[in-house]
Amino acid sequence: MPAAETVVVVTGSARGLGRTTAEKMAAPGVRLVLVDVADQSATAAAVRALGAEAEAVQADVSSEEQVVALARELATAYGAPDVLVNNAGISLLCRAEKISLAQWEQVLGVNLTGPFLCCRELGALMLARGAGSIVNVASVAGLRAITDRAAYNASKHGLIGLTVTLAAEWGGRGVRVNAVCPGWIKTEMDEEDQASGAYQDEDIQNQVPMARFAAPGDVAEAIAFLADPSKSGFVNGVALPIDGGWVADGSWTSLRLSARSR
Repeated sequence: MPAAETVVVVTGSARGLGRTTAEKMAAPGVRLVLVDVADQSATAAAVRALGAEAEAVQADVSSEEQVVALARELATAYGAPDVLVNNAGISLLCRAEKISLAQWEQVLGVNLTGPFLCCRELGALMLARGAGSIVNVASVAGLRAITDRAAYNASKHGLIGLTVTLAAEWGGRGVRVNAVCPGWIKTEMDEEDQASGAYQDEDIQNQVPMARFAAPGDVAEAIAFLADPSKSGFVNGVALPIDGGWVADGSWTSLRLSARSR
């Protein structure tokens, strides 16, 4: 491996925020290791067009066996990744009393156990080298409660807890761990959730002081900032809202909307 090559692992990179993040991190001298259960040929092609190297790995982050195998392959090929972005995640819209154990375990498996396994295995490689940056993709649902999303909320609250714990344990050993907490992003996941009829664009826009959804690029920029030691080298253990002011605003809806027309 060339000495100047930076190795960046992005999970859930086949589409949406994961793909946008991979493209944001892509540059000559960067190798993107793209991890997803779905086909990633489009992401890999986009990354290569931006001058980066790309390696697509089909793996389920909730599988200990598959994550351990991924870490072993990375260790053999590159020693340790420089950056890990734990982006893989799934949604579930369901009343708490209707959630089955299988549904609960699936959401927690992908959204919380997956990042834990990736942090444990890839973080160990970073710790052995004494350097690295991990960015976990949480959510405003990890800072607030969103109705009909008990499993999702619990997974993202847990992910923030994992983030700050690892930041405390690993910061003194050269590995920074931070999280971003996006508001609703216009991605395929949002389209799938809206198809259920649970909410409309206006519901999100009316909740956000900046009156819009997040764009994938808004969040990818923050991830890139937290990943880069030259820009955020003393930032460790933050859960950064990228939400247009959602969690900051305690106004009721009519008051929030009236403020826009003053």
